[in-house]
Amino acid sequence: MSKPKIVVAYSGGLDTSVMVQWLHDKFDAEIITASGDLGQREDWAAVEKKAYQTGASKAYVVDLREEFMTQYVWPALKASALYEGLYPMATSIGRPLLAKMLADVAIKENADMVAHGCTGKGNDQVRFEVGIMTLAPHLKVLAPLRDWEFKSREEEIDYALAKGIPVSATKKSPYSYDENLWGMSIECGVLEDPKVSPPEDAYQLTKNPKDAPDQPGVVTIGFEAGIPVSLNGKKLDAIALITELNKITSEHGIGRLDLVENRVVGIKSREIYEAPGATVLHSAHSELERLVLDKETFRYKEHVSHQVANLIYDGLWFSPLFKALMAFVDSTQEHVSGEVTIELFKGSIRTLARTSPYSLYSETLATYTTADKFNHKASEGFIELFGLPYKVHSQVHAGVKAGK
Repeated sequence: MSKPKIVVAYSGGLDTSVMVQWLHDKFDAEIITASGDLGQREDWAAVEKKAYQTGASKAYVVDLREEFMTQYVWPALKASALYEGLYPMATSIGRPLLAKMLADVAIKENADMVAHGCTGKGNDQVRFEVGIMTLAPHLKVLAPLRDWEFKSREEEIDYALAKGIPVSATKKSPYSYDENLWGMSIECGVLEDPKVSPPEDAYQLTKNPKDAPDQPGVVTIGFEAGIPVSLNGKKLDAIALITELNKITSEHGIGRLDLVENRVVGIKSREIYEAPGATVLHSAHSELERLVLDKETFRYKEHVSHQVANLIYDGLWFSPLFKALMAFVDSTQEHVSGEVTIELFKGSIRTLARTSPYSLYSETLATYTTADKFNHKASEGFIELFGLPYKVHSQVHAGVKAGK
Protein backbone atom coordinates (compact mmCIF):
# COMPACT_ATOMS: atom_id res chain seq x y z
CA MET A 1 0.00 0.00 0.00
CA SER A 2 1.43 3.37 -1.03
CA LYS A 3 1.99 6.12 1.48
CA PRO A 4 -0.41 9.06 1.59
CA LYS A 5 0.81 12.26 -0.01
CA ILE A 6 0.62 15.66 1.67
CA VAL A 7 1.37 18.93 -0.15
CA VAL A 8 2.67 21.57 2.26
CA ALA A 9 2.50 25.33 1.64
CA TYR A 10 6.17 25.93 2.31
CA SER A 11 7.96 29.18 3.13
CA GLY A 12 11.23 27.75 4.39
CA GLY A 13 10.75 29.28 7.82
CA LEU A 14 10.83 27.44 11.14
CA ASP A 15 7.13 26.53 11.29
CA THR A 16 6.85 25.02 7.83
CA SER A 17 10.24 23.29 8.07
CA VAL A 18 9.17 21.58 11.30
CA MET A 19 5.80 20.79 9.69
CA VAL A 20 7.42 18.70 6.97
CA GLN A 21 9.01 16.32 9.46
CA TRP A 22 6.07 16.40 11.88
CA LEU A 23 3.56 15.50 9.17
CA HIS A 24 5.84 12.79 7.80
CA ASP A 25 6.04 11.18 11.24
CA LYS A 26 2.37 11.59 12.17
CA PHE A 27 0.89 10.29 8.93
CA ASP A 28 3.80 8.17 7.67
CA ALA A 29 3.35 10.25 4.52
CA GLU A 30 5.29 11.44 1.51
CA ILE A 31 5.70 15.20 1.82
CA ILE A 32 5.74 17.52 -1.21
CA THR A 33 6.35 21.22 -0.69
CA ALA A 34 4.90 24.07 -2.75
CA SER A 35 6.28 27.60 -2.56
CA GLY A 36 4.84 30.56 -4.48
CA ASP A 37 6.89 33.56 -5.57
CA LEU A 38 4.66 36.65 -5.31
CA GLY A 39 7.61 39.01 -5.29
CA GLN A 40 9.01 38.30 -1.85
CA ARG A 41 12.68 39.05 -1.47
CA GLU A 42 13.61 35.39 -1.02
CA ASP A 43 16.47 33.18 -2.15
CA TRP A 44 14.21 30.64 -3.82
CA ALA A 45 17.06 28.28 -4.64
CA ALA A 46 17.87 28.16 -0.93
CA VAL A 47 14.19 27.58 -0.08
CA GLU A 48 14.04 24.66 -2.51
CA LYS A 49 17.29 23.21 -1.16
CA LYS A 50 16.07 23.48 2.41
CA ALA A 51 12.80 21.73 1.54
CA TYR A 52 14.76 18.69 0.39
CA GLN A 53 17.07 18.87 3.41
CA THR A 54 13.99 18.97 5.62
CA GLY A 55 12.66 15.74 4.14
CA ALA A 56 10.47 16.65 1.17
CA SER A 57 10.38 14.16 -1.70
CA LYS A 58 9.59 16.95 -4.15
CA ALA A 59 9.81 20.71 -3.87
CA TYR A 60 7.87 23.02 -6.17
CA VAL A 61 8.87 26.69 -6.45
CA VAL A 62 6.37 28.44 -8.69
CA ASP A 63 6.85 31.93 -10.14
CA LEU A 64 3.40 33.46 -9.63
CA ARG A 65 4.35 37.12 -9.97
CA GLU A 66 2.73 37.85 -13.33
CA GLU A 67 -0.44 35.92 -12.48
CA PHE A 68 -0.57 37.65 -9.11
CA MET A 69 -0.39 41.11 -10.62
CA THR A 70 -2.62 40.62 -13.67
CA GLN A 71 -5.24 38.18 -12.35
CA TYR A 72 -5.44 39.24 -8.71
CA VAL A 73 -3.95 42.67 -7.99
CA TRP A 74 -5.29 44.47 -11.06
CA PRO A 75 -8.85 43.17 -10.54
CA ALA A 76 -8.72 44.31 -6.90
CA LEU A 77 -7.46 47.72 -8.03
CA LYS A 78 -10.22 48.00 -10.64
CA ALA A 79 -12.69 47.25 -7.85
CA SER A 80 -11.11 49.99 -5.67
CA ALA A 81 -10.92 47.32 -2.95
CA LEU A 82 -9.53 48.85 0.23
CA TYR A 83 -10.39 46.95 3.39
CA GLU A 84 -12.15 49.18 5.89
CA GLY A 85 -11.37 52.07 3.58
CA LEU A 86 -7.59 51.96 4.02
CA TYR A 87 -5.79 48.65 3.54
CA PRO A 88 -4.81 47.65 -0.06
CA MET A 89 -4.71 44.01 1.14
CA ALA A 90 -1.41 42.73 -0.22
CA THR A 91 -1.57 39.63 1.96
CA SER A 92 -5.30 39.07 1.48
CA ILE A 93 -5.04 39.22 -2.32
CA GLY A 94 -2.06 36.85 -2.38
CA ARG A 95 -3.62 34.07 -0.32
CA PRO A 96 -6.23 32.83 -2.82
CA LEU A 97 -3.53 32.46 -5.46
CA LEU A 98 -1.35 30.49 -3.05
CA ALA A 99 -4.37 28.32 -2.19
CA LYS A 100 -4.91 27.73 -5.92
CA MET A 101 -1.23 26.80 -6.35
CA LEU A 102 -1.52 24.36 -3.44
CA ALA A 103 -4.61 22.75 -4.96
CA ASP A 104 -3.00 22.58 -8.42
CA VAL A 105 0.10 20.82 -7.08
CA ALA A 106 -2.01 18.43 -5.00
CA ILE A 107 -4.11 17.49 -8.02
CA LYS A 108 -1.03 17.06 -10.21
CA GLU A 109 0.64 14.83 -7.61
CA ASN A 110 -2.57 12.94 -6.80
CA ALA A 111 -2.17 13.94 -3.15
CA ASP A 112 -4.63 13.12 -0.41
CA MET A 113 -4.08 16.15 1.81
CA VAL A 114 -2.68 19.66 1.89
CA ALA A 115 -1.29 21.55 4.86
CA HIS A 116 -0.65 25.18 5.76
CA GLY A 117 1.28 26.89 8.55
CA CYS A 118 -1.37 29.35 9.73
CA THR A 119 -2.30 29.87 13.37
CA GLY A 120 -5.72 29.33 14.90
CA LYS A 121 -6.64 32.98 15.31
CA GLY A 122 -5.40 34.49 12.08
CA ASN A 123 -7.11 35.36 8.83
CA ASP A 124 -4.95 33.22 6.59
CA GLN A 125 -6.24 29.88 7.87
CA VAL A 126 -9.68 30.91 6.62
CA ARG A 127 -8.37 32.09 3.27
CA PHE A 128 -6.39 28.92 2.62
CA GLU A 129 -9.01 26.48 3.79
CA VAL A 130 -12.05 28.12 2.17
CA GLY A 131 -10.04 28.46 -1.04
CA ILE A 132 -9.12 24.77 -1.01
CA MET A 133 -12.68 23.75 -0.12
CA THR A 134 -13.93 25.72 -3.12
CA LEU A 135 -11.29 24.70 -5.66
CA ALA A 136 -10.65 21.10 -4.59
CA PRO A 137 -13.29 19.95 -2.11
CA HIS A 138 -11.98 16.37 -2.18
CA LEU A 139 -8.75 17.39 -0.43
CA LYS A 140 -8.37 17.16 3.33
CA VAL A 141 -6.79 20.30 4.81
CA LEU A 142 -4.39 20.01 7.73
CA ALA A 143 -3.42 22.88 10.05
CA PRO A 144 -0.62 21.56 12.29
CA LEU A 145 -0.14 24.82 14.18
CA ARG A 146 -3.67 24.41 15.55
CA ASP A 147 -3.06 20.83 16.63
CA TRP A 148 0.55 20.04 17.41
CA GLU A 149 2.17 19.80 20.82
CA PHE A 150 4.60 22.70 20.47
CA LYS A 151 3.74 25.66 22.69
CA SER A 152 6.63 27.96 21.77
CA ARG A 153 9.17 28.71 19.10
CA GLU A 154 11.86 27.35 21.39
CA GLU A 155 10.12 23.95 21.52
CA GLU A 156 9.99 23.91 17.73
CA ILE A 157 13.71 24.66 17.58
CA ASP A 158 14.45 21.82 20.00
CA TYR A 159 12.40 19.45 17.84
CA ALA A 160 14.17 20.60 14.69
CA LEU A 161 17.60 20.06 16.21
CA ALA A 162 16.61 16.62 17.51
CA LYS A 163 15.40 15.62 14.05
CA GLY A 164 18.36 17.10 12.19
CA ILE A 165 16.23 19.77 10.50
CA PRO A 166 18.38 22.72 9.37
CA VAL A 167 17.45 25.76 11.47
CA SER A 168 18.95 29.20 11.00
CA ALA A 169 16.91 31.06 13.61
CA THR A 170 17.59 30.74 17.30
CA LYS A 171 15.86 33.89 18.54
CA LYS A 172 12.44 35.14 17.58
CA SER A 173 12.30 38.35 15.58
CA PRO A 174 10.20 40.96 17.35
CA TYR A 175 8.03 41.31 14.25
CA SER A 176 6.27 39.04 11.79
CA TYR A 177 6.43 40.05 8.13
CA ASP A 178 4.54 39.04 5.01
CA GLU A 179 5.66 40.58 1.74
CA ASN A 180 4.80 40.55 -1.93
CA LEU A 181 4.87 42.98 -4.86
CA TRP A 182 1.75 44.78 -3.64
CA GLY A 183 3.06 45.52 -0.16
CA MET A 184 4.10 44.25 3.25
CA SER A 185 2.24 43.51 6.47
CA ILE A 186 4.01 43.81 9.83
CA GLU A 187 2.70 42.57 13.18
CA CYS A 188 3.67 41.24 16.63
CA GLY A 189 6.08 42.66 19.20
CA VAL A 190 5.26 46.10 20.55
CA LEU A 191 2.86 46.59 17.64
CA GLU A 192 0.34 44.50 19.56
CA ASP A 193 -0.18 47.50 21.85
CA PRO A 194 -2.22 50.09 19.90
CA LYS A 195 -1.05 52.80 22.33
CA VAL A 196 2.54 52.40 21.14
CA SER A 197 3.74 54.26 18.07
CA PRO A 198 5.38 51.89 15.55
CA PRO A 199 9.17 51.82 16.06
CA GLU A 200 11.16 52.85 13.03
CA ASP A 201 12.94 49.50 12.87
CA ALA A 202 9.63 47.79 12.06
CA TYR A 203 9.50 49.37 8.60
CA GLN A 204 11.32 47.56 5.81
CA LEU A 205 10.33 49.17 2.50
CA THR A 206 9.73 52.89 2.96
CA LYS A 207 11.87 55.79 4.03
CA ASN A 208 10.76 57.73 7.09
CA PRO A 209 8.81 60.71 5.69
CA LYS A 210 10.94 63.00 7.88
CA ASP A 211 14.03 61.82 5.99
CA ALA A 212 12.43 61.92 2.53
CA PRO A 213 13.69 64.42 -0.07
CA ASP A 214 12.92 68.08 0.54
CA GLN A 215 11.85 68.41 -3.07
CA PRO A 216 8.64 66.67 -4.19
CA GLY A 217 8.64 63.89 -6.75
CA VAL A 218 6.11 63.55 -9.56
CA VAL A 219 4.78 60.43 -11.26
CA THR A 220 2.34 60.11 -14.14
CA ILE A 221 0.41 56.85 -14.41
CA GLY A 222 -1.39 55.78 -17.57
CA PHE A 223 -4.45 53.52 -17.42
CA GLU A 224 -6.30 51.47 -20.01
CA ALA A 225 -9.70 50.10 -18.98
CA GLY A 226 -8.81 50.52 -15.32
CA ILE A 227 -5.42 48.80 -15.56
CA PRO A 228 -2.10 50.66 -15.10
CA VAL A 229 -0.07 50.34 -18.29
CA SER A 230 2.53 53.12 -18.18
CA LEU A 231 4.69 55.07 -15.76
CA ASN A 232 5.98 58.52 -16.66
CA GLY A 233 5.07 57.95 -20.30
CA LYS A 234 6.84 54.58 -20.57
CA LYS A 235 4.82 51.44 -21.30
CA LEU A 236 5.61 48.74 -18.74
CA ASP A 237 4.34 45.27 -17.93
CA ALA A 238 2.70 44.73 -14.56
CA ILE A 239 5.76 43.47 -12.69
CA ALA A 240 8.06 46.19 -14.02
CA LEU A 241 5.50 48.92 -13.35
CA ILE A 242 4.84 48.04 -9.71
CA THR A 243 8.55 47.39 -9.06
CA GLU A 244 9.59 50.78 -10.42
CA LEU A 245 6.70 52.61 -8.76
CA ASN A 246 7.47 50.99 -5.39
CA LYS A 247 11.07 52.14 -5.72
CA ILE A 248 10.13 55.75 -6.52
CA THR A 249 7.35 56.15 -3.97
CA SER A 250 9.14 54.42 -1.07
CA GLU A 251 11.91 57.01 -1.29
CA HIS A 252 9.29 59.67 -0.53
CA GLY A 253 7.92 57.80 2.48
CA ILE A 254 4.62 56.96 0.79
CA GLY A 255 2.32 54.15 1.86
CA ARG A 256 2.77 53.67 5.60
CA LEU A 257 -0.46 52.55 7.28
CA ASP A 258 -1.20 51.91 10.95
CA LEU A 259 -4.50 50.08 11.29
CA VAL A 260 -6.62 48.48 13.99
CA GLU A 261 -8.74 46.12 11.91
CA ASN A 262 -11.51 43.59 12.33
CA ARG A 263 -10.19 40.11 11.65
CA VAL A 264 -12.22 37.38 9.99
CA VAL A 265 -12.34 35.36 13.23
CA GLY A 266 -13.98 38.19 15.16
CA ILE A 267 -11.12 39.80 17.05
CA LYS A 268 -9.45 43.14 16.46
CA SER A 269 -5.77 43.29 15.64
CA ARG A 270 -3.29 46.09 15.18
CA GLU A 271 -0.93 45.83 12.24
CA ILE A 272 1.12 48.23 10.22
CA TYR A 273 1.52 48.07 6.47
CA GLU A 274 3.81 49.39 3.79
CA ALA A 275 2.21 49.74 0.38
CA PRO A 276 3.94 52.59 -1.47
CA GLY A 277 3.02 51.74 -5.06
CA ALA A 278 -0.42 50.43 -4.16
CA THR A 279 -1.30 53.64 -2.30
CA VAL A 280 -0.48 55.81 -5.31
CA LEU A 281 -2.21 53.51 -7.80
CA HIS A 282 -5.42 53.41 -5.76
CA SER A 283 -5.43 57.20 -5.51
CA ALA A 284 -4.74 57.68 -9.22
CA HIS A 285 -7.35 55.11 -10.23
CA SER A 286 -9.97 56.77 -8.04
CA GLU A 287 -9.24 60.19 -9.53
CA LEU A 288 -9.65 58.81 -13.04
CA GLU A 289 -12.97 57.22 -12.10
CA ARG A 290 -14.18 60.56 -10.75
CA LEU A 291 -13.46 62.01 -14.16
CA VAL A 292 -15.09 59.39 -16.39
CA LEU A 293 -17.88 57.62 -14.46
CA ASP A 294 -21.38 59.04 -14.31
CA LYS A 295 -22.68 60.02 -10.87
CA GLU A 296 -24.93 57.03 -10.17
CA THR A 297 -22.40 54.45 -11.37
CA PHE A 298 -19.67 56.10 -9.29
CA ARG A 299 -21.87 56.09 -6.19
CA TYR A 300 -23.04 52.52 -6.63
CA LYS A 301 -19.50 51.29 -7.27
CA GLU A 302 -18.49 52.69 -3.87
CA HIS A 303 -20.86 50.18 -2.26
CA VAL A 304 -19.57 47.38 -4.49
CA SER A 305 -15.96 48.28 -3.67
CA HIS A 306 -16.70 47.92 0.04
CA GLN A 307 -18.31 44.51 -0.48
CA VAL A 308 -15.53 43.27 -2.76
CA ALA A 309 -12.91 44.31 -0.20
CA ASN A 310 -14.76 42.39 2.52
CA LEU A 311 -14.99 39.29 0.33
CA ILE A 312 -11.26 39.40 -0.45
CA TYR A 313 -10.31 39.95 3.17
CA ASP A 314 -12.61 37.14 4.32
CA GLY A 315 -11.09 34.64 1.88
CA LEU A 316 -14.04 34.46 -0.51
CA TRP A 317 -12.22 35.28 -3.76
CA PHE A 318 -13.59 32.17 -5.47
CA SER A 319 -17.18 32.66 -4.28
CA PRO A 320 -20.16 33.14 -6.66
CA LEU A 321 -20.86 36.60 -5.23
CA PHE A 322 -17.29 37.74 -5.86
CA LYS A 323 -17.51 36.58 -9.47
CA ALA A 324 -20.83 38.37 -9.96
CA LEU A 325 -19.63 41.63 -8.41
CA MET A 326 -16.46 41.57 -10.48
CA ALA A 327 -18.57 41.32 -13.64
CA PHE A 328 -20.14 44.63 -12.60
CA VAL A 329 -16.72 46.09 -11.81
CA ASP A 330 -15.37 45.10 -15.23
CA SER A 331 -18.33 46.79 -16.91
CA THR A 332 -17.54 50.05 -15.10
CA GLN A 333 -13.91 50.04 -16.23
CA GLU A 334 -14.48 50.15 -19.99
CA HIS A 335 -13.73 53.88 -20.18
CA VAL A 336 -11.41 54.24 -17.18
CA SER A 337 -8.52 55.18 -19.44
CA GLY A 338 -6.22 58.18 -19.33
CA GLU A 339 -3.40 59.62 -17.26
CA VAL A 340 -3.14 60.90 -13.70
CA THR A 341 -0.20 62.90 -12.36
CA ILE A 342 0.59 62.61 -8.65
CA GLU A 343 2.95 64.64 -6.48
CA LEU A 344 4.90 62.76 -3.79
CA PHE A 345 6.16 64.70 -0.80
CA LYS A 346 7.27 63.44 2.61
CA GLY A 347 4.68 60.72 3.00
CA SER A 348 1.80 62.55 1.35
CA ILE A 349 0.35 62.45 -2.15
CA ARG A 350 -1.50 65.11 -4.12
CA THR A 351 -3.19 64.91 -7.49
CA LEU A 352 -1.78 67.47 -9.92
CA ALA A 353 -3.62 66.58 -13.12
CA ARG A 354 -5.96 64.06 -14.68
CA THR A 355 -6.96 63.58 -18.31
CA SER A 356 -8.99 61.09 -20.32
CA PRO A 357 -10.55 60.90 -23.79
CA TYR A 358 -13.71 59.76 -21.94
CA SER A 359 -13.79 62.66 -19.49
CA LEU A 360 -17.32 63.74 -18.55
CA TYR A 361 -16.03 67.06 -17.27
CA SER A 362 -17.29 70.00 -19.34
CA GLU A 363 -15.56 73.31 -18.70
CA THR A 364 -18.36 75.28 -20.36
CA LEU A 365 -20.84 73.78 -17.87
CA ALA A 366 -18.60 74.07 -14.81
CA THR A 367 -17.13 77.52 -15.39
CA TYR A 368 -18.28 80.72 -13.70
CA THR A 369 -16.85 82.88 -16.48
CA THR A 370 -18.61 84.35 -19.51
CA ALA A 371 -18.01 81.02 -21.28
CA ASP A 372 -20.74 79.51 -19.06
CA LYS A 373 -23.30 77.47 -21.09
CA PHE A 374 -25.26 76.10 -18.13
CA ASN A 375 -29.00 76.89 -18.15
CA HIS A 376 -29.44 78.48 -14.71
CA LYS A 377 -33.20 78.93 -15.16
CA ALA A 378 -33.64 75.16 -15.45
CA SER A 379 -32.56 74.83 -11.82
CA GLU A 380 -35.77 76.33 -10.44
CA GLY A 381 -37.99 73.58 -11.86
CA PHE A 382 -35.44 70.91 -11.03
CA ILE A 383 -35.29 71.95 -7.37
CA GLU A 384 -39.11 72.13 -7.15
CA LEU A 385 -39.50 68.55 -8.38
CA PHE A 386 -36.43 67.20 -6.58
CA GLY A 387 -37.59 68.56 -3.23
CA LEU A 388 -41.32 67.89 -3.72
CA PRO A 389 -41.43 64.51 -1.87
CA TYR A 390 -39.81 66.06 1.19
CA LYS A 391 -42.09 69.09 1.08
CA VAL A 392 -45.15 66.83 1.01
CA HIS A 393 -43.74 64.65 3.79
CA SER A 394 -43.18 67.69 5.98
CA GLN A 395 -46.66 69.08 5.30
CA VAL A 396 -48.38 65.75 6.10
CA HIS A 397 -46.55 65.18 9.36
CA ALA A 398 -46.98 68.79 10.42
CA GLY A 399 -50.72 68.37 9.86
CA VAL A 400 -50.82 65.13 11.89
CA LYS A 401 -49.05 66.76 14.81
CA ALA A 402 -51.47 69.70 14.70
CA GLY A 403 -54.43 67.27 14.81
CA LYS A 404 -55.73 68.22 11.40
